[in-house]
Amino acid sequence: MYNSPMDIKEKALKTIKKYSLLQHGDSILIALSGGPDSVSLSVILDELKDNFNLSLHALYVNHGLRPEESREEEAFCRRFCDELGIKFHFETVKAKEYSETNRLNLQEAARELRYDAFEKTALKTGADRIALGHNADDQAETVVMRLIRGAGRKGLSGIPPVRGIIIRPLIDIERSEIEAFLSEKHISYMTDSSNLRKDYSRNRLRQEVIPLLQEYNPSLIATINRTADIMREEDEYLEIIVTKTLMRLISRKTDDDIELFLFPLENMEKPILRRVIRRAVNETRGLRGIDLIHIEDIIKLIKTGRAGDSVALPGKIRAVRKYSTLILTVLAPLKLKPRVFDPPGELVLYEDGIVLKAEIAETWSNDYNGKDTSVFDLDRLVLPLEVRMRQKGDYFYPAGFGKKKKLQDFFVDEKVPRDERDSVPIVVSGGNIIWIAGYRMDERYRAKEGTKRFLIIKSFKR
Repeated sequence: MYNSPMDIKEKALKTIKKYSLLQHGDSILIALSGGPDSVSLSVILDELKDNFNLSLHALYVNHGLRPEESREEEAFCRRFCDELGIKFHFETVKAKEYSETNRLNLQEAARELRYDAFEKTALKTGADRIALGHNADDQAETVVMRLIRGAGRKGLSGIPPVRGIIIRPLIDIERSEIEAFLSEKHISYMTDSSNLRKDYSRNRLRQEVIPLLQEYNPSLIATINRTADIMREEDEYLEIIVTKTLMRLISRKTDDDIELFLFPLENMEKPILRRVIRRAVNETRGLRGIDLIHIEDIIKLIKTGRAGDSVALPGKIRAVRKYSTLILTVLAPLKLKPRVFDPPGELVLYEDGIVLKAEIAETWSNDYNGKDTSVFDLDRLVLPLEVRMRQKGDYFYPAGFGKKKKLQDFFVDEKVPRDERDSVPIVVSGGNIIWIAGYRMDERYRAKEGTKRFLIIKSFKR
């Protein structure tokens, strides 16, 4: 049932108070397209400006996709703002060029550029809030689309009424109410022709799927919005639990990767585990392209994978299972390039930041561990040395082991993850391995009683 114009204003005011969208004295930047939603949003905020002592600005963004229509829309928005006394701004962006450069679909590219323009103009005008015209129908369409694509509770919570400085005062008002509001007040607006095209999936959903579902439930929009509200409240509560859980799980974190302890993950219940993984991926490079199916792949890796197994994800993200941790990273597996090492001196392995430092001495104590420090009989070596990654068929005689061992078997026994084996420095003399840097030296070349000249090599992280 349609409410009166005053009811629509009161409904928006109720949403504003419910979610604390406005504060007294705020400066608001309205995203104005000329369509019914943004026009009604502007009218309502203008009518409420004395309640909150608001300063209003409006921004029209030309995406460069509909030249003739865009000129008409901009002119309409400028006249509309002049009539209301709202300060008008406009920006032009190149959505098609941006989509091709960044390999995005046109709608996604336009959205990114549009939001970037909002933020820049808000900064320039000193706006405290950016007001968008999303309504209850937009919310319902978003929830249905995400359900079709396979979203979890977070995705099904829909469009948030407030996110940072972005607010949506019309999120509880249906499109039919907005159109009737404008009609009764005799306020004109523009119609974007792209919203009528059926080759956009969202338009088909709006024009075909939602009306079909409304045959089963005439109050579909309100029902979906109530469900989204419940989902959002529950999601916010679960996120508090996830935050506390993740803090205990993080072993290491950088801008490009995050490492989590496996033991708690393996025993975690799936509802929380899904959220922990989603948040952890978000901590690395964001969730663009990561759907529920990808989260399930990571969970399968945690529950049934072996050390060294990995899963390739969109956005060049990889999940790698180690022996005691899980790594989520956008870094490609390191592969060590072969180098000549002529002691004494230093060799920096830029791939992983390892430095090998060598010195020659005539005396040396027996205090070394063969892992980060090894001492060799220099007279048994052929200089210069070579430092490289592993090769097929590699073997050596591990110190203290007593016999030959394949390098592959050694890595397995030492629990070196498969994903890291190509980055382990292998030090070679005359074609023979003398040291697996960081792990074990070769028995044949280590310094012993009677050694006259010593080569001491230390390995450390820069």
